Amino acid sequence: MSSLPRVKVAAAHAAPVLLDKTATTEKAVSIIKEAALNGAQVIAFPETYIPAFPVWAALWAPIYNHDLFEAMVENSVYVPGPEVALIAAAAKRFGVCVSMGISERSTVSAGCIWNSNILIGETGELLNHHRKLVPTFYEKLVWAAGDGQGLRVAETRFGRIGGLICGENTNPLARFSLMAQAEQIHISSWPPMWPTRKPTGGGNFDNVAANRIRASAHSFEAKAFGIVCASFMDKAMRDFLVDRDPTVAEVVDGTPRAASMFVDPTGTQIGDTLQNEEGIAYAEFDLNKCIEPKQFHDVVGYYNRFDVFSLGVERRRHEPVAWSGQADPQFPRLLDDEMTAGVLDE
Repeated sequence: MSSLPRVKVAAAHAAPVLLDKTATTEKAVSIIKEAALNGAQVIAFPETYIPAFPVWAALWAPIYNHDLFEAMVENSVYVPGPEVALIAAAAKRFGVCVSMGISERSTVSAGCIWNSNILIGETGELLNHHRKLVPTFYEKLVWAAGDGQGLRVAETRFGRIGGLICGENTNPLARFSLMAQAEQIHISSWPPMWPTRKPTGGGNFDNVAANRIRASAHSFEAKAFGIVCASFMDKAMRDFLVDRDPTVAEVVDGTPRAASMFVDPTGTQIGDTLQNEEGIAYAEFDLNKCIEPKQFHDVVGYYNRFDVFSLGVERRRHEPVAWSGQADPQFPRLLDDEMTAGVLDE
């Protein structure tokens, strides 16, 4: 007898409005509306969809990117903040769960940003807020390291939803921490491309194959469904990079574009796949199909040796200072109307 839900899910294989947090948020809201009207109940967006993935960090040395870093910081968003509030309002209006990749801005530093993902529930509440544990490769030139607070699986009426950002899906311990929370839907978010070398230098990184392998491996091990949601590089983003420096055209045009897809608990691809065109991919997940494969090997159940292996996860949010004593001192007023009456007139 079926006891778990059947869920229609969507992956927004979409381009941001490059480095424009306001316009990109508006576009995200329109995508949420379209996907919801097409029956989607869980809608995933790519890695740092708001305001974009910083492909330029792969193309030029950091001394040439100061202006782009400043633009990235200026268009990164606060949590909570007005852009997140609009996404939450859309999730509530259409009764859907939204996974959104953002570049998150710090409230205690003018230049600190994180590669983050937020999961918003159907009533508009924040279900999870994850900062990427380790920025990958050249991402270290843009984002600070995150922490373990967001290594959580959210209980929703659409299933138990977890997620990791890009290269975190290569981290077996991070993945296991989600498996151990009965994850049923795993969302992995990705950039539009991943340049690592010139195509003439022996071939570039095939992120389509790599992402499919990682997603399938996780779903096979977790016995969970997977949403693979990658960003799309539109003509505006491509032209922005190449117009800035025509010498990067070979790398930009020769690097495979990422794909959005879905996998079932056996690691098999299902549903739509999108790569070279922008759009919304859809699939249906019958979560009851997570049960039978657990008979074969349940790595968080009988198919483990907890007397041999153990994993500890630190979930504290990183803060720059641990304050003690009175948190918010009440300073005396420096000016008193009665005491200063007439003083400024003398």
